[in-house]
Amino acid sequence: MKVKDFTFNMFGVNTYVLWDSDSLEAAVVDPGMISHEEEHEIADFIKRNDLRIVHLVNTHLHIDHTFGEEFIHDNYGVKVEANPADSFLGEARQAQARMFGLNLSPLPLSIDVELNNGDKIFLGDECLEVMTVPGHSPGSIVLYAPQSGFVLTGDVLFRQSIGRTDLVAGNHSQLVEGIRAKLLTLPPETVVYPGHGPSTTIGDEIRHNAFL
Repeated sequence: MKVKDFTFNMFGVNTYVLWDSDSLEAAVVDPGMISHEEEHEIADFIKRNDLRIVHLVNTHLHIDHTFGEEFIHDNYGVKVEANPADSFLGEARQAQARMFGLNLSPLPLSIDVELNNGDKIFLGDECLEVMTVPGHSPGSIVLYAPQSGFVLTGDVLFRQSIGRTDLVAGNHSQLVEGIRAKLLTLPPETVVYPGHGPSTTIGDEIRHNAFL
């Protein structure tokens, strides 16, 4: 499975396009596009590579990771996939915008396809395994690609850091426990693609992440 990362919006969200090189089936994960220029950037990449978007996946529903939700949904005809524990965040996008002082009025976002622990998302013959790791938000998930050796961690795990837990329904001990149980047990060479900042590996986080 191939991975292309984009950095979008004022929060520096990492938006990912994943695809199977044989079937060209693709997924957009955490669409953070907030401007026409950012929308054009990702759409141009999809077009140039002849990708067929079949999944729109959210690691969680904080507003910075959902700015581009409608663009992907409307242009590629895909359903919104996320964990149901974050439904209240999707419904409260306007309140989230006000909390961050943003002059925006985003529409409520509903989950079309519920993703739960143990679910699998297929792109061609390869899959992404869904693991729930709450704590940053109640419905935070990570997406593990065992055949390709990487994991998308959203705002659960960063390079030498972890997700903040001071937002609504955050839980620090739950987050740390989930990371230790579900992420640090992955092969150490597993590449970590986080929701913000540079990539890392599970092995590096075991050795150097002071939060864990």
